[in-house]
Amino acid sequence: MSVGTGRDDGDLLQVQDVIMRFGGIVALAGVSFNVGRRQICGLIGPNGSGKTTLFNCISGIYRHGSGDIRFEGRSLSGLARHRMAGLGIGRTFQNVALFNSMTVRDNMLVGAHHLAHSGFVAAMLRLPATRREEAAMQATLDELLDLLDLRAVAERQVSSLPFGTRKRVELARALIGRPKLLLLDEPAGGLNHTEVEELERLLRQIRAHFDLSILLVEHHMNLVMRVSDSVVALEFGLKIADGTPEAVQREPEVIRAYLGETEAVHAA
Repeated sequence: MSVGTGRDDGDLLQVQDVIMRFGGIVALAGVSFNVGRRQICGLIGPNGSGKTTLFNCISGIYRHGSGDIRFEGRSLSGLARHRMAGLGIGRTFQNVALFNSMTVRDNMLVGAHHLAHSGFVAAMLRLPATRREEAAMQATLDELLDLLDLRAVAERQVSSLPFGTRKRVELARALIGRPKLLLLDEPAGGLNHTEVEELERLLRQIRAHFDLSILLVEHHMNLVMRVSDSVVALEFGLKIADGTPEAVQREPEVIRAYLGETEAVHAA
């Protein structure tokens, strides 16, 4: 059952009746929901519910079988994965995916490659367009080093850093490209209680500072319910709820999916 959000052409992201199969297994069975501009949307569900599959469809890693995914009114169907950053979609991964032999600074700069438009000749000759691009990129990098408290480790190899710090480096790499939509896959995974509280504050700060939307896959329910404007719940590839955090928490299908049939009856 859907708790309820209607379609709105002004939404940043529209997932429309998306179906994804792996052989005979249906991973997504006609999933639909919207993410509004400057909204934090939590995507929840038990293991195997289709959350990461949906992320992979949005970011171009998988090609869904039918339905449509639209970003700023434009269909993403058939677009190559490497074009997503240029459209304004950034992503982090459940398992931190960094270049361990590179410094924090260089890892961050990898996320800005799509912002360079001046071309090889201009870069070789150090033409004004190249210098302007480099100055803008450096300004954003410095901004993120301060925002994410990474300046003290900027020149260190990421392999030498604690897990929580590496998570912030990956977040910085996604943000340096100035995305309009940020896809966060389990950002609280492996973090302690204090780090999760800091992440909650940081997500709100990022949304306000960069004027972006966030789609958040997360098992840490307290974080999701506190930080999200809306929540979508999946189970076995089906959407079972869609609405405000308060409404989704009361939805019997969500209670059953997480707690089991008996507890759902008592909760109702």
